Amino acid sequence: MTDSPTRRRAPAMSTEQRRAMIVAAALPLVAEHGAAVTTGQIARAAGIGEGTVFRAFGDKDELLDACLTEAMNPGHVLRELASISLDEPLPDRLTQAAEALRAHLGRMGTVIGALHGTGHRRERGRGDRDGAREGDREGDREGDQPSPGSREASMKATREAIVELIEPDRSALRLEPEKIASVFLGMLFTRSQGPSPEELVDILLHGTLKSRESAA
Repeated sequence: MTDSPTRRRAPAMSTEQRRAMIVAAALPLVAEHGAAVTTGQIARAAGIGEGTVFRAFGDKDELLDACLTEAMNPGHVLRELASISLDEPLPDRLTQAAEALRAHLGRMGTVIGALHGTGHRRERGRGDRDGAREGDREGDREGDQPSPGSREASMKATREAIVELIEPDRSALRLEPEKIASVFLGMLFTRSQGPSPEELVDILLHGTLKSRESAA
């Protein structure tokens, strides 16, 4: 008779892993209900007890702030941009990039809009405000790098990712990839109802004139 194998217990989650799991479960609910979502709803979605939520987060506002931070996290879309094959034609590469970025902006806007629409405003301590002011002053100095996690750092990383997608076609372009990337992002991030991703890329690469003779 053989002994049955000893069942191993799954390793316990770290605090950061548990917080990330709760935020992942909470985000769809926050997008739907905003600040009106309850910790009970979040706990059920995460498959945990409500007490576990409060052991991971001091209060509901801290959890909502964590959801807002995650919604604004560019890491997901940067990984999508990095996964686009450089073997594909440039228009296809940029169209995929536009689709990924618009989806990211849509998710971010949904969460921010839901929270603001239900009265949640992100808490900022005095240190955060002072740090932001100091960061603004530092950012004005030529050659300074944006602080990690800032909006400037996020935009810089996104622009660099777009430059990498354009770089293989540098020799065929009239402008440097860095300038094209800036124009591309400027067109993409417009608040007005813009063109579709395919139309945006076509305008970027070919302009709006039917032919050069049309402008004569």
